[in-house]
Amino acid sequence: MNRRNFLHKSALTAAGFGMAPLFGSSFQSVYGQTAPSNKVKVALIGCRSMGWSDLNTFLQYPEVECVALCDVDDEWLNKRAADVLKNTGKKVPSLYKDWRKVIDNKDVDVVIIGTPDHWHCLPMVYACQAGKDVYVEKPLANTIEECNLMEKAARKYNRIVQVGQWQRSDPHWQDAMQFVHSGKLGKIRTVRVFSYQGWCPSIPVLADEPVPAGVDYDMWLGPARKRPFNRNRFHFTFRWFWDYAGGLMTDWGVHLLDYALYGMNVTAPNSIMASGGKFGYPDDACETPDLLQTIYTFNDFTVMWDHAIGIDDGAYGRNHGLGFVGENGTLVLDRGGWEVIPERVNGNTRMEAVPLKKAYGEGGLNLHVKNHLECIKSRNRNCNASIEIGAHIAKFSQLGNIAYRTGKKLVWDGIRFTNDEAANNLLVPNYRSPWELPKI
Repeated sequence: MNRRNFLHKSALTAAGFGMAPLFGSSFQSVYGQTAPSNKVKVALIGCRSMGWSDLNTFLQYPEVECVALCDVDDEWLNKRAADVLKNTGKKVPSLYKDWRKVIDNKDVDVVIIGTPDHWHCLPMVYACQAGKDVYVEKPLANTIEECNLMEKAARKYNRIVQVGQWQRSDPHWQDAMQFVHSGKLGKIRTVRVFSYQGWCPSIPVLADEPVPAGVDYDMWLGPARKRPFNRNRFHFTFRWFWDYAGGLMTDWGVHLLDYALYGMNVTAPNSIMASGGKFGYPDDACETPDLLQTIYTFNDFTVMWDHAIGIDDGAYGRNHGLGFVGENGTLVLDRGGWEVIPERVNGNTRMEAVPLKKAYGEGGLNLHVKNHLECIKSRNRNCNASIEIGAHIAKFSQLGNIAYRTGKKLVWDGIRFTNDEAANNLLVPNYRSPWELPKI
Protein backbone atom coordinates (compact mmCIF):
# COMPACT_ATOMS: atom_id res chain seq x y z
CA MET A 1 0.00 0.00 0.00
CA ASN A 2 1.45 3.40 -1.02
CA ARG A 3 1.44 6.46 1.24
CA ARG A 4 -1.48 8.12 -0.56
CA ASN A 5 -3.73 5.09 -0.17
CA PHE A 6 -2.68 4.64 3.43
CA LEU A 7 -3.58 8.22 4.31
CA HIS A 8 -6.91 7.93 2.49
CA LYS A 9 -7.78 4.70 4.30
CA SER A 10 -6.76 6.19 7.68
CA ALA A 11 -9.03 9.18 7.15
CA LEU A 12 -11.99 6.96 6.24
CA THR A 13 -11.38 4.79 9.28
CA ALA A 14 -11.35 7.80 11.59
CA ALA A 15 -14.56 9.08 10.06
CA GLY A 16 -16.25 5.74 10.52
CA PHE A 17 -15.60 5.39 14.22
CA GLY A 18 -17.51 8.22 15.87
CA MET A 19 -15.45 10.94 14.19
CA ALA A 20 -12.78 10.39 16.81
CA PRO A 21 -9.64 12.50 16.83
CA LEU A 22 -6.79 11.10 14.85
CA PHE A 23 -4.18 11.04 17.57
CA GLY A 24 -3.12 7.84 19.21
CA SER A 25 -0.87 8.87 22.07
CA SER A 26 -0.24 11.64 24.54
CA PHE A 27 2.26 14.37 23.67
CA GLN A 28 4.02 16.61 26.14
CA SER A 29 4.43 20.37 25.90
CA VAL A 30 8.04 21.41 25.38
CA TYR A 31 7.64 24.91 26.78
CA GLY A 32 10.23 25.49 29.44
CA GLN A 33 11.96 22.24 28.54
CA THR A 34 14.97 21.61 26.36
CA ALA A 35 13.97 22.01 22.74
CA PRO A 36 15.99 22.83 19.62
CA SER A 37 13.84 25.85 18.80
CA ASN A 38 13.20 26.97 22.36
CA LYS A 39 9.79 28.09 21.10
CA VAL A 40 6.21 27.76 22.25
CA LYS A 41 4.51 26.35 19.18
CA VAL A 42 0.89 27.40 18.93
CA ALA A 43 -1.97 26.49 16.62
CA LEU A 44 -5.23 28.37 16.09
CA ILE A 45 -8.59 26.68 15.46
CA GLY A 46 -11.12 29.26 14.23
CA CYS A 47 -9.29 32.08 12.48
CA ARG A 48 -11.72 34.84 11.68
CA SER A 49 -12.43 37.00 14.72
CA MET A 50 -11.49 36.72 18.40
CA GLY A 51 -9.30 33.71 17.74
CA TRP A 52 -7.21 35.87 15.42
CA SER A 53 -6.94 38.60 18.09
CA ASP A 54 -5.76 35.95 20.55
CA LEU A 55 -3.15 34.58 18.15
CA ASN A 56 -1.87 38.05 17.33
CA THR A 57 -1.41 38.70 21.03
CA PHE A 58 0.48 35.43 21.52
CA LEU A 59 2.74 36.32 18.62
CA GLN A 60 3.81 39.54 20.34
CA TYR A 61 5.95 37.36 22.58
CA PRO A 62 9.24 36.31 20.95
CA GLU A 63 9.11 32.79 22.37
CA VAL A 64 5.88 32.05 20.47
CA GLU A 65 5.71 30.61 16.97
CA CYS A 66 2.57 29.78 14.96
CA VAL A 67 2.90 26.31 13.43
CA ALA A 68 -0.68 25.62 12.31
CA LEU A 69 -3.95 27.31 11.40
CA CYS A 70 -7.34 25.63 11.07
CA ASP A 71 -10.63 26.95 9.74
CA VAL A 72 -13.56 25.49 7.83
CA ASP A 73 -13.59 28.51 5.49
CA ASP A 74 -10.80 28.65 2.90
CA GLU A 75 -11.19 32.41 2.55
CA TRP A 76 -10.30 33.08 6.17
CA LEU A 77 -7.79 30.27 6.46
CA ASN A 78 -5.77 31.63 3.54
CA LYS A 79 -6.18 35.23 4.63
CA ARG A 80 -4.85 34.53 8.11
CA ALA A 81 -1.96 32.50 6.75
CA ALA A 82 -1.01 35.53 4.67
CA ASP A 83 -1.47 37.81 7.70
CA VAL A 84 0.88 35.69 9.83
CA LEU A 85 3.49 35.74 7.07
CA LYS A 86 3.16 39.51 6.76
CA ASN A 87 3.29 40.13 10.51
CA THR A 88 6.07 37.69 11.44
CA GLY A 89 7.96 37.07 8.23
CA LYS A 90 7.42 33.34 8.71
CA LYS A 91 5.17 31.03 6.73
CA VAL A 92 2.73 28.89 8.71
CA PRO A 93 3.87 25.29 8.11
CA SER A 94 0.44 23.61 8.32
CA LEU A 95 -3.05 24.70 7.23
CA TYR A 96 -6.04 22.51 8.06
CA LYS A 97 -9.82 22.49 7.68
CA ASP A 98 -10.24 19.61 10.15
CA TRP A 99 -9.38 20.50 13.76
CA ARG A 100 -8.47 16.90 14.51
CA LYS A 101 -5.35 17.29 12.42
CA VAL A 102 -4.25 20.09 14.75
CA ILE A 103 -4.59 17.71 17.67
CA ASP A 104 -2.60 15.13 15.71
CA ASN A 105 0.26 17.54 15.00
CA LYS A 106 3.11 16.64 17.37
CA ASP A 107 4.74 20.04 16.82
CA VAL A 108 1.85 21.85 18.52
CA ASP A 109 2.32 22.75 22.19
CA VAL A 110 -0.63 25.13 22.70
CA VAL A 111 -4.01 25.15 20.97
CA ILE A 112 -6.01 28.38 20.73
CA ILE A 113 -9.72 27.69 20.24
CA GLY A 114 -11.55 30.61 18.63
CA THR A 115 -14.49 28.70 17.17
CA PRO A 116 -18.21 29.33 17.75
CA ASP A 117 -19.31 28.29 21.24
CA HIS A 118 -20.79 24.92 20.22
CA TRP A 119 -17.36 23.89 18.95
CA HIS A 120 -15.36 24.55 22.13
CA CYS A 121 -15.83 21.29 23.98
CA LEU A 122 -14.51 18.58 21.66
CA PRO A 123 -11.28 20.32 20.50
CA MET A 124 -10.46 21.42 24.05
CA VAL A 125 -10.99 17.98 25.58
CA TYR A 126 -9.02 16.14 22.91
CA ALA A 127 -6.24 18.73 22.96
CA CYS A 128 -5.86 18.09 26.69
CA GLN A 129 -5.92 14.35 26.10
CA ALA A 130 -3.13 14.78 23.56
CA GLY A 131 -0.96 16.58 26.12
CA LYS A 132 -1.44 20.08 24.73
CA ASP A 133 -2.20 23.20 26.72
CA VAL A 134 -5.19 25.27 25.66
CA TYR A 135 -6.37 28.87 25.40
CA VAL A 136 -10.12 28.66 24.77
CA GLU A 137 -12.41 31.57 24.02
CA LYS A 138 -15.32 32.45 26.27
CA PRO A 139 -17.91 31.33 27.08
CA LEU A 140 -16.26 28.02 27.87
CA ALA A 141 -19.10 26.02 26.30
CA ASN A 142 -22.70 26.18 25.15
CA THR A 143 -24.13 23.81 27.78
CA ILE A 144 -23.53 23.01 31.42
CA GLU A 145 -22.58 19.38 30.81
CA GLU A 146 -19.94 20.39 28.26
CA CYS A 147 -18.44 22.70 30.89
CA ASN A 148 -18.36 19.81 33.36
CA LEU A 149 -16.55 17.57 30.88
CA MET A 150 -14.02 20.23 29.91
CA GLU A 151 -13.20 20.95 33.54
CA LYS A 152 -12.78 17.23 34.20
CA ALA A 153 -10.49 16.80 31.19
CA ALA A 154 -8.16 19.65 32.17
CA ARG A 155 -7.77 18.15 35.65
CA LYS A 156 -7.38 14.56 34.50
CA TYR A 157 -4.70 15.35 31.92
CA ASN A 158 -3.09 18.07 34.05
CA ARG A 159 -3.16 20.69 31.30
CA ILE A 160 -2.77 24.46 31.58
CA VAL A 161 -6.04 25.94 30.33
CA GLN A 162 -6.80 29.65 30.16
CA VAL A 163 -10.32 30.84 29.29
CA GLY A 164 -10.56 34.07 27.26
CA GLN A 165 -12.07 36.13 30.09
CA TRP A 166 -9.27 38.67 29.84
CA GLN A 167 -10.85 41.05 32.36
CA ARG A 168 -9.48 38.66 34.98
CA SER A 169 -6.02 40.00 34.07
CA ASP A 170 -6.96 43.69 33.88
CA PRO A 171 -5.61 45.36 37.06
CA HIS A 172 -8.34 47.92 37.71
CA TRP A 173 -10.90 45.13 38.01
CA GLN A 174 -8.80 43.56 40.75
CA ASP A 175 -8.48 46.94 42.49
CA ALA A 176 -12.25 47.28 42.51
CA MET A 177 -12.65 43.82 44.01
CA GLN A 178 -10.29 44.74 46.83
CA PHE A 179 -12.50 47.70 47.65
CA VAL A 180 -15.66 45.58 47.55
CA HIS A 181 -14.05 43.03 49.87
CA SER A 182 -12.95 45.78 52.29
CA GLY A 183 -16.51 46.06 53.64
CA LYS A 184 -16.61 49.84 53.22
CA LEU A 185 -19.77 49.63 51.12
CA GLY A 186 -21.64 48.09 54.05
CA LYS A 187 -24.00 45.20 53.51
CA ILE A 188 -24.47 44.64 49.79
CA ARG A 189 -28.09 43.84 49.05
CA THR A 190 -27.87 43.46 45.29
CA VAL A 191 -25.43 43.52 42.40
CA ARG A 192 -26.71 45.09 39.20
CA VAL A 193 -25.01 43.68 36.11
CA PHE A 194 -25.87 45.13 32.73
CA SER A 195 -24.89 45.06 29.07
CA TYR A 196 -26.64 47.48 26.72
CA GLN A 197 -25.14 47.11 23.26
CA GLY A 198 -26.37 49.77 20.90
CA TRP A 199 -23.92 48.70 18.20
CA CYS A 200 -25.69 45.35 17.79
CA PRO A 201 -27.99 45.69 14.78
CA SER A 202 -31.17 43.89 13.93
CA ILE A 203 -30.42 40.81 11.82
CA PRO A 204 -32.75 40.75 8.80
CA VAL A 205 -34.33 37.46 7.79
CA LEU A 206 -32.43 35.88 4.91
CA ALA A 207 -33.29 32.91 2.75
CA ASP A 208 -31.26 29.73 2.93
CA GLU A 209 -28.71 29.39 0.15
CA PRO A 210 -26.09 27.01 -1.25
CA VAL A 211 -22.95 26.55 0.82
CA PRO A 212 -20.29 29.04 -0.32
CA ALA A 213 -17.32 27.65 -2.21
CA GLY A 214 -14.45 26.68 0.05
CA VAL A 215 -16.60 26.20 3.17
CA ASP A 216 -16.86 22.83 4.90
CA TYR A 217 -20.32 23.49 6.24
CA ASP A 218 -20.88 20.03 7.68
CA MET A 219 -17.75 20.47 9.79
CA TRP A 220 -18.90 23.95 10.80
CA LEU A 221 -22.17 22.48 12.08
CA GLY A 222 -20.34 19.64 13.77
CA PRO A 223 -22.43 18.38 16.70
CA ALA A 224 -25.20 20.92 16.08
CA ARG A 225 -28.34 19.75 14.30
CA LYS A 226 -28.40 19.54 10.52
CA ARG A 227 -29.97 22.50 8.76
CA PRO A 228 -29.52 24.37 5.49
CA PHE A 229 -26.81 26.98 5.16
CA ASN A 230 -27.88 30.48 6.11
CA ARG A 231 -25.51 33.44 6.35
CA ASN A 232 -27.23 34.63 9.52
CA ARG A 233 -26.05 31.50 11.29
CA PHE A 234 -22.51 31.74 10.01
CA HIS A 235 -19.48 33.65 11.25
CA PHE A 236 -20.14 36.49 13.72
CA THR A 237 -23.94 36.32 13.95
CA PHE A 238 -23.93 32.69 15.04
CA ARG A 239 -24.09 34.05 18.61
CA TRP A 240 -27.81 34.91 18.27
CA PHE A 241 -28.91 31.29 17.70
CA TRP A 242 -29.41 28.68 20.42
CA ASP A 243 -27.77 25.84 18.49
CA TYR A 244 -24.41 27.58 18.60
CA ALA A 245 -24.41 30.14 21.43
CA GLY A 246 -26.41 31.90 24.15
CA GLY A 247 -26.81 35.51 23.03
CA LEU A 248 -25.68 38.42 25.20
CA MET A 249 -26.39 36.39 28.35
CA THR A 250 -23.30 34.29 27.70
CA ASP A 251 -21.38 36.57 25.33
CA TRP A 252 -21.09 39.46 27.81
CA GLY A 253 -22.45 37.74 30.89
CA VAL A 254 -19.39 35.58 31.44
CA HIS A 255 -17.27 38.74 31.65
CA LEU A 256 -19.52 40.78 33.92
CA LEU A 257 -21.37 38.21 36.02
CA ASP A 258 -17.98 36.69 36.78
CA TYR A 259 -17.06 39.77 38.77
CA ALA A 260 -20.42 39.86 40.52
CA LEU A 261 -19.69 36.41 41.94
CA TYR A 262 -16.05 37.30 42.59
CA GLY A 263 -17.05 40.37 44.56
CA MET A 264 -19.66 38.54 46.61
CA ASN A 265 -17.56 35.39 47.20
CA VAL A 266 -20.39 33.09 46.15
CA THR A 267 -20.91 30.18 43.81
CA ALA A 268 -24.37 28.74 43.14
CA PRO A 269 -27.66 30.66 43.53
CA ASN A 270 -30.68 29.23 45.28
CA SER A 271 -33.06 30.12 42.46
CA ILE A 272 -33.15 31.78 39.06
CA MET A 273 -35.94 33.51 37.16
CA ALA A 274 -35.84 35.45 33.92
CA SER A 275 -38.11 37.52 31.75
CA GLY A 276 -37.64 39.19 28.40
CA GLY A 277 -38.00 38.57 24.72
CA LYS A 278 -37.61 39.99 21.27
CA PHE A 279 -39.07 43.36 22.05
CA GLY A 280 -36.82 45.62 20.00
CA TYR A 281 -36.66 43.49 16.86
CA PRO A 282 -39.59 41.07 17.07
CA ASP A 283 -39.49 40.05 13.42
CA ASP A 284 -35.77 39.71 12.77
CA ALA A 285 -33.83 36.46 12.37
CA CYS A 286 -32.39 36.16 15.87
CA GLU A 287 -33.55 33.50 18.33
CA THR A 288 -31.95 34.84 21.52
CA PRO A 289 -33.74 37.71 23.30
CA ASP A 290 -32.84 41.31 22.53
CA LEU A 291 -33.97 42.26 26.03
CA LEU A 292 -33.58 40.12 29.13
CA GLN A 293 -33.68 40.54 32.89
CA THR A 294 -32.55 37.68 35.09
CA ILE A 295 -32.61 37.53 38.88
CA TYR A 296 -30.34 35.12 40.74
CA THR A 297 -31.37 34.83 44.40
CA PHE A 298 -28.87 33.96 47.11
CA ASN A 299 -29.44 33.74 50.87
CA ASP A 300 -29.41 37.47 51.58
CA PHE A 301 -28.85 39.30 48.30
CA THR A 302 -29.59 39.11 44.59
CA VAL A 303 -27.60 39.39 41.41
CA MET A 304 -29.61 41.06 38.65
CA TRP A 305 -28.66 40.68 34.98
CA ASP A 306 -30.07 43.19 32.48
CA HIS A 307 -29.28 43.34 28.77
CA ALA A 308 -30.59 45.05 25.67
CA ILE A 309 -29.58 45.07 22.01
CA GLY A 310 -29.84 48.29 20.02
CA ILE A 311 -29.80 50.51 23.12
CA ASP A 312 -26.72 52.05 24.75
CA ASP A 313 -28.22 53.65 27.87
CA GLY A 314 -27.71 51.08 30.62
CA ALA A 315 -27.22 52.14 34.25
CA TYR A 316 -25.02 54.80 35.87
CA GLY A 317 -24.50 56.49 32.49
CA ARG A 318 -22.75 53.42 31.09
CA ASN A 319 -23.60 50.83 28.45
CA HIS A 320 -22.07 47.96 30.46
CA GLY A 321 -20.83 47.26 33.95
CA LEU A 322 -21.69 46.30 37.51
CA GLY A 323 -23.10 48.15 40.47
CA PHE A 324 -22.41 46.68 43.92
CA VAL A 325 -25.26 48.31 45.85
CA GLY A 326 -24.30 48.55 49.51
CA GLU A 327 -26.03 50.27 52.40
CA ASN A 328 -23.22 52.85 52.54
CA GLY A 329 -22.61 53.31 48.83
CA THR A 330 -22.47 51.75 45.39
CA LEU A 331 -19.29 50.75 43.59
CA VAL A 332 -19.71 51.04 39.83
CA LEU A 333 -17.27 49.18 37.60
CA ASP A 334 -16.77 48.82 33.85
CA ARG A 335 -13.93 48.44 31.36
CA GLY A 336 -13.12 52.13 31.66
CA GLY A 337 -12.59 52.17 35.43
CA TRP A 338 -14.44 52.24 38.75
CA GLU A 339 -15.87 54.71 41.24
CA VAL A 340 -17.90 54.76 44.44
CA ILE A 341 -21.15 56.72 44.72
CA PRO A 342 -22.08 57.37 48.38
CA GLU A 343 -25.51 56.51 49.69
CA ARG A 344 -27.32 59.71 50.62
CA VAL A 345 -30.13 59.53 53.19
CA ASN A 346 -31.92 62.62 54.51
CA GLY A 347 -29.15 64.77 53.06
CA ASN A 348 -26.38 62.84 54.81
CA THR A 349 -23.81 60.71 53.02
CA ARG A 350 -22.85 57.42 54.58
CA MET A 351 -19.32 57.25 53.16
CA GLU A 352 -16.85 59.26 51.14
CA ALA A 353 -17.07 59.19 47.38
CA VAL A 354 -14.28 57.60 45.40
CA PRO A 355 -13.78 59.51 42.14
CA LEU A 356 -13.35 57.57 38.93
CA LYS A 357 -10.19 55.48 38.90
CA LYS A 358 -9.47 54.83 35.26
CA ALA A 359 -8.25 51.59 33.72
CA TYR A 360 -4.48 51.31 33.40
CA GLY A 361 -1.75 48.91 32.40
CA GLU A 362 -0.84 47.00 29.26
CA GLY A 363 -4.38 45.95 28.38
CA GLY A 364 -6.33 42.97 29.63
CA LEU A 365 -5.75 40.68 26.65
CA ASN A 366 -2.00 41.31 26.60
CA LEU A 367 -1.73 40.57 30.30
CA HIS A 368 -4.00 37.55 29.95
CA VAL A 369 -1.80 35.92 27.35
CA LYS A 370 1.32 36.82 29.34
CA ASN A 371 -0.19 35.12 32.38
CA HIS A 372 -1.01 32.03 30.33
CA LEU A 373 2.54 31.73 29.01
CA GLU A 374 3.96 32.14 32.51
CA CYS A 375 1.64 29.42 33.82
CA ILE A 376 2.61 27.10 30.98
CA LYS A 377 6.28 27.59 31.79
CA SER A 378 5.83 27.00 35.53
CA ARG A 379 3.15 24.29 35.03
CA ASN A 380 0.82 26.25 37.29
CA ARG A 381 -2.80 25.38 36.50
CA ASN A 382 -4.13 28.39 38.45
CA CYS A 383 -4.25 30.83 35.56
CA ASN A 384 -6.03 34.14 36.01
CA ALA A 385 -9.06 32.64 34.23
CA SER A 386 -8.51 28.96 34.89
CA ILE A 387 -10.76 26.23 33.59
CA GLU A 388 -12.52 26.20 36.97
CA ILE A 389 -13.28 29.92 36.78
CA GLY A 390 -14.42 29.69 33.16
CA ALA A 391 -16.63 26.66 33.80
CA HIS A 392 -18.20 28.22 36.87
CA ILE A 393 -19.32 31.42 35.18
CA ALA A 394 -20.33 29.78 31.91
CA LYS A 395 -22.64 27.48 33.87
CA PHE A 396 -23.96 30.41 35.90
CA SER A 397 -24.81 32.32 32.71
CA GLN A 398 -26.44 29.26 31.17
CA LEU A 399 -28.73 29.04 34.21
CA GLY A 400 -30.14 32.43 33.21
CA ASN A 401 -30.78 31.29 29.65
CA ILE A 402 -32.45 28.10 30.83
CA ALA A 403 -34.74 30.08 33.15
CA TYR A 404 -35.69 32.30 30.21
CA ARG A 405 -36.30 29.42 27.82
CA THR A 406 -38.48 27.51 30.28
CA GLY A 407 -40.33 30.55 31.62
CA LYS A 408 -40.05 29.11 35.12
CA LYS A 409 -38.57 30.13 38.44
CA LEU A 410 -36.00 27.39 38.83
CA VAL A 411 -34.55 25.99 42.04
CA TRP A 412 -30.91 24.95 41.71
CA ASP A 413 -28.97 22.61 44.01
CA GLY A 414 -25.60 23.19 42.35
CA ILE A 415 -25.91 20.19 40.02
CA ARG A 416 -29.48 20.09 38.73
CA PHE A 417 -32.86 21.77 39.01
CA THR A 418 -35.03 20.30 41.73
CA ASN A 419 -38.36 21.56 40.43
CA ASP A 420 -38.37 21.19 36.65
CA GLU A 421 -37.32 18.24 34.50
CA ALA A 422 -37.74 20.20 31.28
CA ALA A 423 -35.04 22.54 32.53
CA ASN A 424 -32.79 19.59 33.37
CA ASN A 425 -33.12 18.42 29.76
CA LEU A 426 -31.34 21.61 28.69
CA LEU A 427 -28.25 20.83 30.78
CA VAL A 428 -26.91 18.29 28.29
CA PRO A 429 -26.56 18.87 24.53
CA ASN A 430 -27.94 16.51 21.92
CA TYR A 431 -24.98 15.95 19.60
CA ARG A 432 -25.66 15.19 15.96
CA SER A 433 -24.39 11.78 14.90
CA PRO A 434 -21.64 10.72 14.43
CA TRP A 435 -20.30 13.29 16.89
CA GLU A 436 -20.50 12.27 20.54
CA LEU A 437 -19.84 13.92 23.89
CA PRO A 438 -16.35 12.92 25.02
CA LYS A 439 -15.98 10.21 27.63
CA ILE A 440 -13.48 11.15 30.33
